[in-house]
Amino acid sequence: MLATILTASAAALAAPAVGLLGYRGAKRAVNAERLRISTPNGIDESGSVRIGGIDQWVSIRGEDLRNPVVLEIHGGPGASNLVFVPRTRAWERHFTIVRWDMRGTGKTFGHGGPAGQGELSLDRLHRDALEITEHVRARLGVEKLLLVANSIGTALGLRLARSHPELFSAYVGTDQIVIAGGHERSAHDALVARLHRAGKQKELAAVTAMGADRSQWTVEQFSEFNKLVLTTDPLSYDTMKTVVIRSLWFSPLHTLRGLRSYLKAMTFSEPLALEAFAIDEWAEGTAFDLPFFVFQGDGDVLNPPAPAKRLFDDVTAPVKDFALIRNTSHFASFRHPDQFLDLMLTKVRPAITGVPVAG
Repeated sequence: MLATILTASAAALAAPAVGLLGYRGAKRAVNAERLRISTPNGIDESGSVRIGGIDQWVSIRGEDLRNPVVLEIHGGPGASNLVFVPRTRAWERHFTIVRWDMRGTGKTFGHGGPAGQGELSLDRLHRDALEITEHVRARLGVEKLLLVANSIGTALGLRLARSHPELFSAYVGTDQIVIAGGHERSAHDALVARLHRAGKQKELAAVTAMGADRSQWTVEQFSEFNKLVLTTDPLSYDTMKTVVIRSLWFSPLHTLRGLRSYLKAMTFSEPLALEAFAIDEWAEGTAFDLPFFVFQGDGDVLNPPAPAKRLFDDVTAPVKDFALIRNTSHFASFRHPDQFLDLMLTKVRPAITGVPVAG
């Protein structure tokens, strides 16, 4: 989803190579030390697992294996959450977190290359997710995983939660996308208004020409729309620079070659978005047999909170809750990981464990 803007920003960062590389090395060393897990009952393992006929990268980290196990479903398409591990390190004190680079993503893409990704479709990712779930259940000896999905990954997350409540203890969506068969137009209309106010006639003409029905877009229109949304909103653009780009550049888990592969994977996976844009969440079903949570950035202009709240209001579930993450845009859980963790501890964890948070 963000490959174009990330590539441009990364190129700008790379300009003063010698000094910047030295600074990068120092920051990566600090982040690597921050990631160290030394608790007696902790876990820190990563590597390739044979899933869906190809090797896929899986990381499992946490300070106490007695904690609930989270399976993250990342967004993008093709945007691994591994780069955000230093920012979300505190989450691992309370949850064991499984971060999976799907086919067409990150280290999975880097290992197999474009030719080694096999079938790239939402149905194939759904089947892969179920295989990953079974692998983790067997590896950690747990009955259910806590499903946490972000951005366009929430389209897959909803399908998993809806169809397999026996495998997941709850669903948590953040940066929750609402597609409504391509007809949800809040982000489009808000972008048109921003471009009109700014007098950007060329961009306005392009957005008007592509229309609000995302199910009719091309890959190029999808990429252009997301770039315009995130660069015309000051809070979103600041998040791209201070959270996303910095997380990429200073990731201790990625070499420079790995970062190039990360960006190539996002471009490679973009066609998945066109398949996702045909989804109608209401048609697929709003009844969930597990606790259901949506935590949305109050200033998200890419996946605005209002459509997410409309979907949430129509959902039936044993327990459900909706909350806004304050003063944030898209990537809300990564810009304010403390707020997200507080919601996970006060709302989600009690619902899946039956134990209230200690006062």
